[in-house]
Amino acid sequence: MVDLQTQYQQIKADIDYGIQEVINSASFVKGKKVQQFQEHLAEWLGVKHVIAVGNGTDALQIALMALGLKPGDEVITPTFTFIATAEVAALLGYTPVVVDVDFDTFNIDPDAIRRAITPKTKAIVPVHLFGQCANMEEILRIAEEHNLFVVEDACQAIGSEYTFANGIKKQAGCMGHIGCTSFFPSKNLGCYGDGGALFTDDDALAEKIRVIANHGMVVRYHHDLVGVNSRLDSIQAAVLDAKLPHLKEYTAARQQAAHFYDNAFAGNKHILIPARDTKSTHVFHQYTLRLIPDEGISPAEYRDNIREKLAEKDIPAMVYYPVPLHLQKAYLDPRYKHGDFPNAERLADSVLSLPMHTCLDKEQLEYITQNVLQIL
Repeated sequence: MVDLQTQYQQIKADIDYGIQEVINSASFVKGKKVQQFQEHLAEWLGVKHVIAVGNGTDALQIALMALGLKPGDEVITPTFTFIATAEVAALLGYTPVVVDVDFDTFNIDPDAIRRAITPKTKAIVPVHLFGQCANMEEILRIAEEHNLFVVEDACQAIGSEYTFANGIKKQAGCMGHIGCTSFFPSKNLGCYGDGGALFTDDDALAEKIRVIANHGMVVRYHHDLVGVNSRLDSIQAAVLDAKLPHLKEYTAARQQAAHFYDNAFAGNKHILIPARDTKSTHVFHQYTLRLIPDEGISPAEYRDNIREKLAEKDIPAMVYYPVPLHLQKAYLDPRYKHGDFPNAERLADSVLSLPMHTCLDKEQLEYITQNVLQIL
């Protein structure tokens, strides 16, 4: 699914030099490299503050902590996504409220957000799933109307650009009150361990985030807030700083691979290729198909059978995500039942993600697409 070794070989000298610099300095935690990377990423994104933390889930948790919500406050998030958004809300004593998504773009449905708002709603956490932004113009309008916070989960969409109706362009994660990303190795900008970051233009929120991420300390051993221990280590910052100048090049390679897939699958009655939102660029963290079986065949069985046959040809394929949040055992809620979120449930039964990374060559793409079409 991801070829990190080939990518490493292409920039090996820069990676090795940065790691060796850290080892020579022996400044492994909160070192100069972390500060450097934060500044470079902030400039790249066009945002005032980047605060690097331990991972993307920590970033989401710290973001919600910084908003000053109270137990029982409701946080709206899509039901078709990775568990982290609901997980952090539940851990903090807030109430996750899940809503349906758009079947074509996979992203949260603004109309579903509107219907879910109650007097207890305090925040919206849109997820920019698979590499393109949710409908942020409408989400921000809803948030303003109801005085809600917006925390963007941009863990899969760094580098995606959103264009507002007035022509203003913003990077994923840089439109709401706080944006969050992950630097997990398989991400479009990934390190060689765990890592994450928060983005904001709000000076006061940025300072609060820094304090929370550092055990709630303003002055050493004086704890003004309840905090956590979450930091990006210097070696990971060195890796990310070496990769950052290549991010646009990496994005272009992913888009080129996606274009190849699109052309190969065009017109096939069993495949819906990933839809593109006209307001957002797509950075293709994943290339995710929706598979359509013939009448009378179970979509999930059809998809799983295709996946098994691809595996026999040494072609990895993944299902992101087989169970929507409202049907997860840990998050079962009497407010929700099977059938409440039809788009998410249809997607869970029909999605299949093909290999997508910066080093896919024509031979690999031809092998993958030819086998998919033969199996279909």
